[in-house]
Amino acid sequence: MAEQVSTPRDAAAHYNCPMSAFPLHERVIYAIVMAVLWVFSKIMWRWRLEDARKVHAGRGGVVIICNHTSMAEVLPIVTGEWAAGRRVRPIFKSEFNKTGIVRWAFALAGGIPVERGEADMAALRAAQHALQRGEDVLIFPEGTRVRTDDQPVEVHGGFALIAQMGKAPVSPMAVCGFRDITPAGKRLMRPKKCWMRAGDPVLPDDAPADLKRRERTQWVEDESIRRMYEIRDALRVEHPGRF
Repeated sequence: MAEQVSTPRDAAAHYNCPMSAFPLHERVIYAIVMAVLWVFSKIMWRWRLEDARKVHAGRGGVVIICNHTSMAEVLPIVTGEWAAGRRVRPIFKSEFNKTGIVRWAFALAGGIPVERGEADMAALRAAQHALQRGEDVLIFPEGTRVRTDDQPVEVHGGFALIAQMGKAPVSPMAVCGFRDITPAGKRLMRPKKCWMRAGDPVLPDDAPADLKRRERTQWVEDESIRRMYEIRDALRVEHPGRF
């Protein structure tokens, strides 16, 4: 039986503890917050995840990747999966972990901090174990919000390695419209319809048979990113003028 974490001071222990083993009061807080945010995001952005069945081809955990234009996108992805009976662990930059209360809040939400610019084996192992337990891992490969189409974007790798370590598929997803909810120079988000769509999962076995292990991992990464942007571009065509 998994050992439970017990207090806010144990935030680091949350990263390697099953979310189902969090203390009861934390699980109650999590459920209430998820329910409130699910309703809030539905009212604000009237979203639904198209082709949601594609996210989970099997019963195990998956690595979800998505394009990133607004912090708001995290809400429908995480709460939508919660409403479907799933638990999602977002990968987030360790810079957000500077204060105790924020660190505990992110840990309570299932987040896993990662040190950018280096091989963070602790984060990789935490994500691997989460996948093996059947929890999902959410990664935004673009690393930061892409606010304009001419903004330089560096796609960060590593998610295919996490999927390989956890023996999990990569489920590409894309969003459209979330960039528009916070106009330039404004801080408050506007109610505005947005769209989300899931794509076909990518598995290592999908790669050409003659590829070596490292080449196979790179193929999974490249193909997942290609599908993510293909979905995003299709949504933009269907909803002209929305980003």
